[in-house]
Order: sequence, then C-alpha cells, then structure tokens
Amino acid sequence: MSIKISFKKSKLEKTSANLVLFVEEKFNIRSIKKYISSPDYSFISDLLKTSDLKKRLLIFNLTSKKKIILVSIKKNIKNSEIENLGAELFGLINLEKNSEYFINTENIIDNNQNFIGYFLHGLKLKSYEFKKYKSKKETRLITLNVLGRRNNLSNLDQIKFKALEQGTFYARDLVSEPGNVLHPDEYAKRIKSLKKYGLKINIYDQKKLKKLGMNALLGVGQGSIRGSYLVTMEWMGARNSSRPLAFIGKGVCFDTGGYSLKPAKFMEDMTYDMAGSAAVVGLMKNLALRKAKINVVGVVGLVENMVSGNAQRPGDIVKSYSGKTIEILNTDAEGRLVLADAITFTEKKFKPKFMIDLATLTGAIIVSLGSEYAGLFSNDDKLSNELIKAGEKVEEKLWRMPLHKNFDKLINSKNADMQNINYVGGAGSTTAAQFLQRFILNKTPWAHLDIAGMAFSKYGGALNSGGATGYGVRLLNQLIVDYYE
Repeated sequence: MSIKISFKKSKLEKTSANLVLFVEEKFNIRSIKKYISSPDYSFISDLLKTSDLKKRLLIFNLTSKKKIILVSIKKNIKNSEIENLGAELFGLINLEKNSEYFINTENIIDNNQNFIGYFLHGLKLKSYEFKKYKSKKETRLITLNVLGRRNNLSNLDQIKFKALEQGTFYARDLVSEPGNVLHPDEYAKRIKSLKKYGLKINIYDQKKLKKLGMNALLGVGQGSIRGSYLVTMEWMGARNSSRPLAFIGKGVCFDTGGYSLKPAKFMEDMTYDMAGSAAVVGLMKNLALRKAKINVVGVVGLVENMVSGNAQRPGDIVKSYSGKTIEILNTDAEGRLVLADAITFTEKKFKPKFMIDLATLTGAIIVSLGSEYAGLFSNDDKLSNELIKAGEKVEEKLWRMPLHKNFDKLINSKNADMQNINYVGGAGSTTAAQFLQRFILNKTPWAHLDIAGMAFSKYGGALNSGGATGYGVRLLNQLIVDYYE
C-alpha cells in the first residue's frame, strides 16, 4: 500500500467525496456546517447524540461511496498528540481499497502553525510496513488532498519532517532485515552507502581492530564466519570546530548467546539485537538529510555472536581497548563488550561534549519497565533531564535508573579487572550499566539507554503498526533540536 499526499491552496467546496474535517473538542461541529450539505449536517448531528464522544476520531458512512471523518482537537494540544491523531486516521483508512480523501485545514482551531505537518507526520510513521520479502506486492493507493490556508508548510518544515521519517524508516528497515541478509559484512556496506548524503564514513575491519587492541569487541564476533567492524559516521554541520555530540550503538546482528546459548523459543527475535546501532544510523541519516547545524559523530560496533569451534568460551579473559581486562563468565552478556571498546574509542578519538549509547542490552530492563519506558543510566544530571524532557515530547519515554559505586563489587573479578556479569544475581540492568561506566576514562558526560523493551513491538504502538519501532531516532533528534542545535 502506498500513500500519495498533495497540497492544494484551494478551499474545500461542498462535495460528494470522502472528507476529513477538524472540529472543536467534544465534537462541536458548528464550524463545519459550511463545508457539507444540510442533510449531511443533520444526519451527523443526530448520530453524534448516540456516539462515544470520548473518542478522538469518529467516522460516518453517509453512503456506500462517501465517508466523513471528524477529528476532535482539544485546546492546547501537544505536538505528540497531533501526531497520534494522524496515526489514528491512518488506522481508520488502512483497510480500505483504493480511496481518496480531502482533508480540510481551513477551520483548524489551534495556534500550532505546524499542525498539519505533525498530523501527517504521525500518519506516515504509522503507515510503515516491512513487506520486502512478500512475493505478492500490494498495489493499493490512498490519496490525501490537503486543502486550505493551514496546509502551507514551509519548505524547511517539509524537509525536517521528511528527513525524520526517512531516518526512522531506515532504522526500522535495518532492524526488520533477517540475520542471513543483514550480517555485519552487509551492514557495514549499507552504512558506507550513506556517504552520498554527506556523511564521512570510516570502517574499521578486523585487521584494524586487532591492531587497535579492541579485543572485547572482537571476542564477541570471533565465532562467526562474518567479519566484525567498528564504523564511525561524522556529520560536521556547525560553522565552527566545536566538539561533537557522540551517539554509540550496539550492533549485534544476530545473538545466539554463544556457548551460553539462548533458549530456542523466540531466538528468531535476536535479529533485532542491533536496534541500538540502527537508531544511531537512522539518526545520522536524518541529520544529514536535513543539514543539521551541529557537529555529531555516530559510532556502531557490528558483530555476530555465534557458536563454533572458534567462539569465545565462558572463562576467557580479554584485554579491552581501554587496557582493562575482562573475564567472560557468560557469552550472552556480549553487548556490553562491544560497547566497552566503542565507548573508550569514541571518547579518546573524538573528545565529544557527551556520549549517549543505545543498546538492547538486558532482559532485566523489560522486567522493570516493560514496553513503556527505556531505562536511562547516566553520570550527568543535566544530560539526563534533557533526555527525559525530549522523550516526553515525542513519546519515546525514559525512566532514570540508579548507578552507584556499591554495585561495583558485583562485577569485580578475582582473575581480571572485572567480569562481564553479576553472578550473585539481581540488578541485571544496573550492573550492565555500571560495567559500561568503567570504560569512560576522562569523565565525559554519558548516558546509557537500555532499549530492550522498546526496539520491537509485537502488538504495535501509537506510531507504529508492530515490528521494529525505530525507537531513539526521534528522541535523539528532539534532544539535538531543543538543546544543542
């Protein structure tokens, strides 16, 4: 299915076509009287008396070929609520065959100058589908004609919305790909293709990583026939040489758990263990497309955690890029090993203002927060507050979790500087974050986002229809827009 959206300056005339009309809160319809016929107005007025006015959208089938959808706008509506209205509209029209709607913006009762932009943004985010491998292709077309004075989005606004959609969709595409297609070798190639948007891409392969001493990252991938990589993406959009913001992503393209093997049930979901890296890649594409006036670097570690005669064993000890040694007690606690080397490398090479890493790191965070919040761990209150506020704006919510030196004793090792799991039990997400914090060498402000419960949705959410969510792209873009650009 595809959606075609056109903007027309003409006003809506009384028509027999399908209509989308915006009305005041609680479905006060006086403002739409001049846009529909008197019989239709009377018909809708009667039906409203027995309708559920707590809903935000109501659909009325006036004939077999004509529908009117009323969208109720409450006062002081937030941008995220406008996006949700657009997503709900898509839900109403999604199952139809080829259809055409006229969306009247003339009587929108709100001071938000970008109302229709956010509305269509939500609709398009909700419309995403990953059907690349379906042999039968859908040919349905839904046409939306946006009419009236409130549809005049500036070119800059259109670019920003489109860039954010493309960045989010790119992240969703990456997460949705099966492991036999998007292995580390292919993933590195796809990131390299983003050079055409103006990103500077550097790919560090196994030979380079070994020379650098990134043995924590390499240890995870050594059981796979595929390569292991660290990829950096630079966008220098500021007019000065200010220190960049840094975003780091875990890119485990498939995670068997290694010799600490995962249960067979739901192992197929481990194709999305690279969702943290996908969010970083999608963010960088978005920033490049909209020519963001900020210096940003994205860093992703790409590996595949497999079982073979060459795979890492429980009990192995590796020396990380930082020089610190790690005892591997559980090969399924692999993401933190990838991030450990990536964090130290990013801090040392780019000297960023701050570092934010994203990872589907622990099942424990799902036990804590379910699929409503990602876990936030940070050494910096200012950065934490900014992230939480940005997340609230785009409904990609965060909940701050504790870090404390007392947790360190749970990951201290008798045989190395540290061990990669807390074998005593409990505080699984916190000890994972405490582990990562040890690889920040120069007190750089840092935040870790454990997105294990947010990256993939089996039942769908407000702005996605199930599957990969692209969580993190819009959150981090909003952070940049509000506080750093």
